[in-house]
Amino acid sequence: MLSLIRRLRDQLQAIEDTKHDMESSGIMDRLICGDVGFGKTEVAIRAAFKAVQDGKQVALLVPTTILAQQHYNTFTERMRAFPVRVDLMSRFRTASEQKKTVADLKKGLVDIVIGTHRLLSKDVTYKDLGLLIVDEEQRFGVTHKEKIKAMKENIDVLTLTATPIPRTLHMSLVGIRDMSRSGGSA
Repeated sequence: MLSLIRRLRDQLQAIEDTKHDMESSGIMDRLICGDVGFGKTEVAIRAAFKAVQDGKQVALLVPTTILAQQHYNTFTERMRAFPVRVDLMSRFRTASEQKKTVADLKKGLVDIVIGTHRLLSKDVTYKDLGLLIVDEEQRFGVTHKEKIKAMKENIDVLTLTATPIPRTLHMSLVGIRDMSRSGGSA
């Protein structure tokens, strides 16, 4: 029971820290660290919803098509009652579906796009991207990380991980990047 209370307390603090960062004048670069199943996705959903309510688009970048589909299902279900369009970019989508999503992103018709490294392609542009959520950044290659780094210069970034790489963890511990725990032993 105490561990559940601690996990919920950590999750609420992570949500509050993220909200505070998003409302500040600076660009957010926050790491949410927690074990699998301890609420990192909930923090991401709330941050995405806040960004959309502020008129910004959100990109959720994940390393695998299976994880993209899982997040897409979760986000779609959670946003169902709201006027929020969630779309998916992965190899599970046909070329024509992806082409439509790319066109709609550029026009601002897609609020939240969830996808694999396909989101980092040159043809993918946004009308007003305000938040990039990166799930398990350490699973992306050097080329992808360079593209992510370039995107980070102008928008809020929320990184989710159960296993931060030492460099990322070090950046958080020395204050270059903010960090929140979302339950677990991280």
